[in-house]
Order: sequence, then C-alpha cells, then structure tokens
Amino acid sequence: MRIDPNVCIACEACVPYCPVGAIKMKDVAEIDQEMCVDCGVCRNSKVCPVDCIIFEVQPYPRDLRVTFSNPRTGHKATGIAGRGTEEMKTNDVTGRFKRGMVGLGLEFGRPGVSTTFRDLEKMSMALAKHGVEFEDKNPVTFLMVDKKTGKLKDEVLDQRVLSAIIECVLPIGKLKDVLATMKEVSKQIDTVFSVDCICKAEPDGSYPVKKILAEAGITPYINGKQNVGLGRPLAKEDK
Repeated sequence: MRIDPNVCIACEACVPYCPVGAIKMKDVAEIDQEMCVDCGVCRNSKVCPVDCIIFEVQPYPRDLRVTFSNPRTGHKATGIAGRGTEEMKTNDVTGRFKRGMVGLGLEFGRPGVSTTFRDLEKMSMALAKHGVEFEDKNPVTFLMVDKKTGKLKDEVLDQRVLSAIIECVLPIGKLKDVLATMKEVSKQIDTVFSVDCICKAEPDGSYPVKKILAEAGITPYINGKQNVGLGRPLAKEDK
C-alpha cells in the first residue's frame, strides 16, 4: 500500500484505520513500508475523501503480506483464503485428528501487533525437534524448506504479516513437553500468539488434554466446542 503525496490533503482520516499503525503524518500521510502488511484496510474502508491510497501488486516475497493479511485473498499454494486450513471444530466431519493424537494451531500476530515469519520459524523449528507433523495444506508449511526441521525459506523471514498460523499434530504423550517448549520460545519472539488445541473426546465426554493443560499450569479459555458432525461425517471411531 502507498499514498499518493500529490493527492493527499493531510486530513488524517486514514490514520486510525491501519491495524498495525503503519500510517504516519508528516506534511501528508505516509505509509511505513516495513511495518505495512498490505492488508488493504485503509483503502477498503473508503475513508479517504480524495481516494489517494493505492494498492499495487507486489513481487514475491512481498506478495505474501497481502495473502496472509487480507482474508479475502487466496493463497496460491493452497487455493484457500485466510491463514490456515479447515477449522479444527470441523474434525467430526474431516477426521483430521485421530484418537491418541493432539492437533495444535498456533496463531501468531493480531491487529495492532502483527508478526514476521522469523518469529514463526523460531517456533516451527522448536516444534520440529519433538517430531510433530506439520499440516500439509497449511500456507506456512508451504514456506518450509524442510518439514522435518521446520526451517522456512530465508527470503520470507523478514516479511511482516497481520497474522499466520502453524498447524501440526502430535501424539498426546508429547503434549506436556511441547507446551514447555512453547513457553520457552515465547521469550524469544517479538509478537503474541495463542494456541488452539484439539483432541477427540472420550466416550464419557471428557477431554484428555484438560488434565495435561492443568498439569502444565495452563487454564484454557472456555470457548471449546463439541461438534456433532452434521453433514457427511468422514471421521470413524479408530479400530
């Protein structure tokens, strides 16, 4: 995104619309290109009275900013818009996560904060040491040069995006150690992240991960969901 200085009237109307604070006022409004995530909110809001905010298609790897920051833009590698794959709450239909396994979705960045792929790489490489399996259809996984190590392509590391998600699956017995690793990595990164955690419920309706989270000193937010899998359920009870 950029602002045409010959058209801008310095009204400042666009400034509060930038979710990462990249628009600064000098003689006219200017966009900090290092901070800008190309989400398009400033332009799409149509708040500018003179229409001086311009979106220009960028070459790789800068073009990753718009695909990870504008939820209406599809990823070239996956054909899916947004940051990840099917939501975890659809598991009873998709059958992605089996009994005895835990699915994790680590959501990096937020409006007001953003993130870089360098931060994601620190976490993905740490997770890889535990032997997690990264989700094949996740757009971050497509940026890895080696899924066994979690290493991302060097040219993408400093690209800033509004948010991005690492998705992986691991045996439930490894969860406690993985949670401890995530706590350690959180001290090394310059952003925020949340963790989505899923496992199959036991026949009595209990969730095996709740005890593990409690032992790790983690209190989950009460926004978990139990889904009945309406439609054409593909998930079958493991034999």
